[in-house]
Amino acid sequence: MKDPFKRYRRQFRAWKNNRRLAREVQSYQAIFASRNLSLPDEITIRRTLKSRFPALQPKLKGRMKILAIYHHYNWENTSLKPALEKFGSTRHYDWFEEFNHQSRGWHRSLRARMNQDLVSRLRQWATHDSVDVIFSYLSGEIVTPEAVEQMRSLHVPTLNLALNDKEAFVGRIRSGQAMGSKDICRSFDLCWTSTEDALKKYCVEGALPIYLPEGANPEIHRPYDLPKTIDVSFIGQCYGDRPAIVRQLQHQGIHVETWGEGWPNGPLSTEEMVQLYSRSRINLGFGGIAGHKELFCLKGRDFEIPMSRGLYLTEYHPELQRAYDLQHEIVTYSGFDDLLAKIRYLLAHPEKAEEIRGKGYQRARQEHTWERRFEKLFNLMGLI
Repeated sequence: MKDPFKRYRRQFRAWKNNRRLAREVQSYQAIFASRNLSLPDEITIRRTLKSRFPALQPKLKGRMKILAIYHHYNWENTSLKPALEKFGSTRHYDWFEEFNHQSRGWHRSLRARMNQDLVSRLRQWATHDSVDVIFSYLSGEIVTPEAVEQMRSLHVPTLNLALNDKEAFVGRIRSGQAMGSKDICRSFDLCWTSTEDALKKYCVEGALPIYLPEGANPEIHRPYDLPKTIDVSFIGQCYGDRPAIVRQLQHQGIHVETWGEGWPNGPLSTEEMVQLYSRSRINLGFGGIAGHKELFCLKGRDFEIPMSRGLYLTEYHPELQRAYDLQHEIVTYSGFDDLLAKIRYLLAHPEKAEEIRGKGYQRARQEHTWERRFEKLFNLMGLI
């Protein structure tokens, strides 16, 4: 028997979480202003890191020695690893594989053991071989502040990536520690966040942050010479308003096909997904975060679809303006009526659609690869 109150409880939880996040943003903004803090520009980042590592000598691209700490969930080894290897030899520590991580008992026992092993392994590698940088994709759920401090004591520049600071900068609290970036960020030399409005949070917590969005791998996200048999496609999870919007489009006579967790078609492999971008006349995007109608952030597909030479039509939010010439390289919409009108226009004007498709492809290939992201970061850090 279905629970008649399930939907209302879900809506209440979303409302409560939205209130929490709004208070969090307001609190950090107030503290930022009261302390007369300022966001670091690239000159400040260079000077700060130069003062921490005065003897550091930059190397030629391809000659670096990199330690990379992250778990390969489903995209990391095809995105982060190939990009890092462009800069030199890369030794990878996958904390999940090393400890056969399971959620049950993780915080009671495995997490502490993993942190000890991580620090011991890094110390061993750094002692027996010259290391130029430690790159990590870690949160407070995985490492303790003490472990990060011990990593920093190796006197090797550290760079940490966070992709969900919009709602998980603090995150849940376990035994007094935040599961997001809050309690560990100050112990890294540079914090890379894909969330622009999280910069003030990092500054308040005493960290040195830089805003850069995600990227894509052009060796994987590339165009295929396939006939366009689908008017509109969407690949992603089925949640929030997405099913209702898709149904509305279908009721208006738009041929929409969907794939991913929760949709009848189910998920696709990476190759199938990229091929679908080429088979679709329009690739649909949603900018919101699950359960948060007013929260938006840049997503991987914002770069993967244009880099695959797909025509990308996505929900407008301001950060997109930092990445593309809107309406010329990708197309954005605000509200259902605008979405429907733009779909109909683009389907009726294939030559215009092809022009936008080509411009978005060129911009993504030139500026939005993971390699370009690391090139900028390593340059700022004085490594290359």
